[in-house]
Amino acid sequence: MDSMTSSSSSMTTTTTTTTTSITTGKSDNRSNGYTTRLLARQNLITNTSGLSPGSLQANLLILPSRYAPDFHALCLRNPVPCPLLGIIPQGNPHTVSPAACITSPDFDLRTDFPQYRVYQSGRHIASKKDLKDVYTPNHVGFLLGCSFSFEDALCEAGLTPRHQLTGRVVAMYRTTVPLMPAGVFSEACMVVSMRPYLLDDVERVREVTRPYGATHGEPVAWGWDGAERLGIKDIKTPDWGEAQVFEEGEVPVFWACGVTPQLAVEMAGDKIEGLVFAHEPGNMLVTDWTAADLEALREKSGIALPV
Repeated sequence: MDSMTSSSSSMTTTTTTTTTSITTGKSDNRSNGYTTRLLARQNLITNTSGLSPGSLQANLLILPSRYAPDFHALCLRNPVPCPLLGIIPQGNPHTVSPAACITSPDFDLRTDFPQYRVYQSGRHIASKKDLKDVYTPNHVGFLLGCSFSFEDALCEAGLTPRHQLTGRVVAMYRTTVPLMPAGVFSEACMVVSMRPYLLDDVERVREVTRPYGATHGEPVAWGWDGAERLGIKDIKTPDWGEAQVFEEGEVPVFWACGVTPQLAVEMAGDKIEGLVFAHEPGNMLVTDWTAADLEALREKSGIALPV
């Protein structure tokens, strides 16, 4: 597992200034997205929650091309946990379809996420800062919408997510809710992210996040009975991310999560030959799409798999 690259004090100062600008600036979201990708490429950021407000963020799964049709079908059959934002065809890690998702010509799928995971036969075998030494021309990449995309809207509504206030990574959990099967992905279940809120605030939370259908939309469950229906037994022990702090009167609120494809790969096991890559949970790609593009994305019936 790659170790975190240390930075000089001057570089740290520059990074802090730049990241603060990204976090607070809203005049040019596409520029903010590009700057955030550059920081990721230089290994200067990790958790992307709160970065580049107004930009849509993306989860990642990269598979050998023979499994791309199965995964594409899985996404189309399960658009809430697996909302497709873009596809990177085999042989070219610099091109995304649709082109509006990433407009910068120097984009590199292998470097522009802060951290990556490597899977083999369904097992997480390594974490890496880039994929340059393992990515092959036979791989196909998929970008999927991330709930970090609507967190700035929650903040503006006075509903700032707890993990942003505490500096933790959002909590994520396996559920027992099955996905509609597709090809080798015949036994997959949904993953959810969780943010604590007062029960009286849940309806407002639903209203704020509902328009973000391209990035999971409104919650799939809430409350302690909701956790039970999802098959979550211990809210204090997330499967990914970090446990969250609950204040008096708060309940868990759950959204479908883009780590679902990683669980699907785990459950497929040795049905998938070759290396599979994904983002490190919490470490997303900031795209050039913004909240202003949500209506157009909502009207799309699905992104075609490049031939």
